[in-house]
Amino acid sequence: MLTTTLSFDNLHTYGDLFTTLFRARKRSLFMETNWEFPETDGMEYDQYDTPASRWIAVHENGKVLAGVRLTPTTAECGVYSYMIRDAQRGLLNTLPSNLLDYEAPVASYIWEASRVFISDDVPERRRARVQASLVAEMTGAARTLGASQIIGLMPAQWARWTDYLGLDVEVVGPEIEVDDTLTKVGVLKLALSLH
Repeated sequence: MLTTTLSFDNLHTYGDLFTTLFRARKRSLFMETNWEFPETDGMEYDQYDTPASRWIAVHENGKVLAGVRLTPTTAECGVYSYMIRDAQRGLLNTLPSNLLDYEAPVASYIWEASRVFISDDVPERRRARVQASLVAEMTGAARTLGASQIIGLMPAQWARWTDYLGLDVEVVGPEIEVDDTLTKVGVLKLALSLH
């Protein structure tokens, strides 16, 4: 099992991993939510998939097992910035605007994790290892990019999982329902989380 951080600068060195990631993301997200996503050639994408973002892929034998997108909270693309902030500003109809207890941060040391998924093809016995690999690569990549915090929307039951991995996550928003799943916004503090 390998983990790779992709950017527009290094896509050419990884063959079709980028498109394979977007296809796996589409399959996973379409099965998990009722949202309509833009798609082309079996790949899901949105307004946050820009050169400012990075994508983490956990992959093996040509298959993507899990992935996440990292976007700086300082990003701007037209009227959009990053998903949590744009939801708070009322720009997204798929997420409520009251998902955060304070004004969404804009700082070079805070990046947003979004489009997190683990493929349904990953057997239950391997899921913890795949999750741990995804988190390790995500936190390492974020630190390399100068981040000391990662903000993201996560299922409410993930609090147990973050504790298990020894991650320092602070819940910074109310429990909200998104597609029949109870979710919360959390901030992962990288200075204390060494995984």
